[in-house]
Amino acid sequence: MRLFKSHALGNDYLIQESGPPPTPAFVRALCHRHEGVGSDGLLWPQPSAVADCGVRIFNPDGSEAEKSGNGLRIFARWRVDRLYTRRDFTVETLGGVVRCEVLDDGVRVEMGRARFEPEALPATFAGPLIDDAFPLGDEALTATALSVGNPHCVIFVEHDPELAPWRRWGEAIERDPRFPKRVNVQVAQVLGPDHLNIRIWERGAGETSASGSSSCAVAAAAVRTGRLRPGRIRLVMPGGELFVTVSPSFDLTLEGAVTPIGELVLEPSWLAAARALP
Repeated sequence: MRLFKSHALGNDYLIQESGPPPTPAFVRALCHRHEGVGSDGLLWPQPSAVADCGVRIFNPDGSEAEKSGNGLRIFARWRVDRLYTRRDFTVETLGGVVRCEVLDDGVRVEMGRARFEPEALPATFAGPLIDDAFPLGDEALTATALSVGNPHCVIFVEHDPELAPWRRWGEAIERDPRFPKRVNVQVAQVLGPDHLNIRIWERGAGETSASGSSSCAVAAAAVRTGRLRPGRIRLVMPGGELFVTVSPSFDLTLEGAVTPIGELVLEPSWLAAARALP
């Protein structure tokens, strides 16, 4: 099996270039930081009848994600560098078809439109949760829930997110029964009229240094709640910075850098053992 690894602000993905379909157990073994290659997820290229190509996105726990902004940017850069295709193309994901463009200094992805209806996530709320009460145990949090092709729950704080128990919140909210398919969680601080500081807890991955879809969700939530105006927004996170453009109708475009790492070939004995896992 041949793989290729890249990262986007420390959010790293493996792309499976050859070999049989991945199983959840195999993905968990492959993404293990000490006993496998180590990764925040696996990308499996696919043919598509509705787009130029397709990709399936697996979380490190073996579950499948509908969409990943950083994963799509990594996939787009890989496709241009390794397959020598044109720089502008469409990609089918479980969360819909997106358009990618590989630039000289990064990758741009049109991520689609943010949706705030509970059924879009899905969530069990009676109506949209927009900067509204979200009790968590004894804590009275305020949150905004939305989908950007995958589900998100955004909590805004007045101070540096590092001063909040964001990891504990993320772990609890990810599996909260109000989100039947689990949810990605972000804690965010407004730093300026087009500037946000965020921390990210990803569904199926946990603490993450950077995330494209999470950046899109936070930017859209900041505009929807009136904290920021539509336009190009800079988001800083432990891994670096990404840019999200939010239109007045909540269409989202993500931009940022991708760093290729290199090709990997798995040792046959390790591969055989991993493929045999139940």
